[in-house]
Amino acid sequence: MNHIGIDGSRSFLKQRTGIEEYSYQITKGLRNKLNSQQVVLYVRKNQEIDFSLPENWKIKVISWPRFWTQIGLSWELLFHPVDVLFIPAHVVPIIRAKNTVVTIHGLEYEFCPEAYSFWERFYMRFSIKNSCRWAKTIIAVSENTKKDLMKLYGVAENKIKVVYEGHDNKLATHNSQLETQKKYDFKYLLFVGRLEERKNISGIISAFEILKEKYQIPHKLVLAGKPGYGYEKIESQSRVIMTNLKSKEEIIFTGFIGGEEKENLIKNAEVFLFPTFYEGFGLPILEAQNLGVPVVASNNSSIPEIVCSGLTATDEKSAVLVDPNDIGAIAEAVHQLISDKNIRDDIIKKGLENVKRFSWEKCAEEIAEVLRSES
Repeated sequence: MNHIGIDGSRSFLKQRTGIEEYSYQITKGLRNKLNSQQVVLYVRKNQEIDFSLPENWKIKVISWPRFWTQIGLSWELLFHPVDVLFIPAHVVPIIRAKNTVVTIHGLEYEFCPEAYSFWERFYMRFSIKNSCRWAKTIIAVSENTKKDLMKLYGVAENKIKVVYEGHDNKLATHNSQLETQKKYDFKYLLFVGRLEERKNISGIISAFEILKEKYQIPHKLVLAGKPGYGYEKIESQSRVIMTNLKSKEEIIFTGFIGGEEKENLIKNAEVFLFPTFYEGFGLPILEAQNLGVPVVASNNSSIPEIVCSGLTATDEKSAVLVDPNDIGAIAEAVHQLISDKNIRDDIIKKGLENVKRFSWEKCAEEIAEVLRSES
């Protein structure tokens, strides 16, 4: 029986953002798709697995405190090798299986270098370039990411397989929905994600100021997520704008939210804002569309590919796409969705149809096919 190793170190963090959520959902989804293989799931010390595992799966706890992948996982693979190794989040260990499969989620740091520290750029470039060299197969989460890997890092096309991410179509429970409505009993625009420069939070705040001053919208702006690079600048800008608006409660920072609270926060938003500077995929867009919320997003990177079924300019789009550098365009797009019910309903309908193309079940099955073919 062939042995498949899966890096679960990012799957079981308590506060999961995009890549961690991907790792969790794929690990969970692979449980019943690798029945003829022996599977080893590598996790960190004190991580809890909140779902059951089949008998052919074994958990290996690696307690190495720092450089977990390059030292801890490498050491384990040196003494207990596997036939196939799957890394769902970028970083391949220096000691690895001959048949290693890695998922690359995007090259944001190459396109938005100003949104990262020098050491972040250095580490990610070093790690991902080596991961592309060392892996036998690369899973790219979009055609755009595949194109970037080929153009910037010279990766051979036949080495890359595109497998779209999925989304969770479960709806929040009635009780938690009522609780969230009580907490946010006002109209609001919403962004969910890490609060950092690459996500264009400053642009969102500036567009919100235009909406308040030009159109006198009654809405507030809710920014939900953990602080990231450049957060101090974002917080300072919000204070200035709230002073200009003569209100200290127009922009709300919730911190990290997850699970049902996040679903309900999205569901009750008037418009979901995602005009970011670069996305390898854009999972929050699908989360919003699945909950019937119209989306304003960027016209760059992978986003046009995710919001329409084809890749040409004439394809019908299930979100309003704008230039993220054009603050006025962001504001106008939001106002259009707030003020024109026909346009709003049309975008919501197209969004609900669009998400049918994606699921974690489909994503896990396609990855399982890759792993089985390597074993």
